[in-house]
Amino acid sequence: MSQETPYIFDATALNFDQAVIQNSFIKPVLVDFWAEWCAPCKVLMPLLARITEEYQGELLLAKVDCDAEQDIVARFGIRSLPTVVLFKDGQPVDGFAGAQPESAIRALLEPHVQPPLPSEADPFEAAQALFNESRFAEAEASLKLLLSEDNTHAPALILYARCLAERGELDQAQSVLDAVKGDEHKAALAGAKAQLTFLRQAATLPDPAELKSRLGQDPGDDEAAYQLSIQQLSRQQYEAALEGLLKLFVRNRSFNEGAAHKTLLQVFELLGNDHPLVTTYRRRLFAALY
Repeated sequence: MSQETPYIFDATALNFDQAVIQNSFIKPVLVDFWAEWCAPCKVLMPLLARITEEYQGELLLAKVDCDAEQDIVARFGIRSLPTVVLFKDGQPVDGFAGAQPESAIRALLEPHVQPPLPSEADPFEAAQALFNESRFAEAEASLKLLLSEDNTHAPALILYARCLAERGELDQAQSVLDAVKGDEHKAALAGAKAQLTFLRQAATLPDPAELKSRLGQDPGDDEAAYQLSIQQLSRQQYEAALEGLLKLFVRNRSFNEGAAHKTLLQVFELLGNDHPLVTTYRRRLFAALY
């Protein structure tokens, strides 16, 4: 990949120690492990580049072509793509695997890099704040007003659908999400669709009390553990669900074709990744992966 700004560069076996390890003593360096055949990598890379440019030199972005740089891949034990690792003071300090929403990346960087100046608050940001405080009716009212002025505002449509879902209007929420066009807000859209999926799945699953009873008799009942997590997600019991999913992933990461890992990532999208629970569990998942 060609150099895009002075702060973005390709890292190879020849320059890695200088460009990444040594540079990280001066500025944090985000390392993006990618490959040409990896579609999520191509979605993530422009987002990482845009965020890096916003920091105007306070953050560097190193791109590692994993097909060409097998020695680096082996050195850091990279097992899935994309993988992003943040280096600071010569050491990896945080990271994630898989394409992530912008909020997740910013939350990861916040403790380590001086943040760019925030933009002025707008009506959507106000509605988002209400939603984050579980003031769903107020958020919905604000979003209706915003959408009356611009019914193509994709983030507002997605958040409006989540408000509808919170009060059980699943079909109406689905219709709103189906009206969202373009790929720019793919991660937020995926999170909102995950919310609907959890609510619909929970309606077909055994009662939580029955699932807890099964687990009491057999703590290794992976199906009961997974189904209980889905029930907890449908009831906004996020901490219990995340803990159960992470334990299931550690115990049997291949269960139901990696369902625990996939669902963890869906929950991260659902909560927006700047949620304190997600910050904790994203790091615990990263530790379990690597």
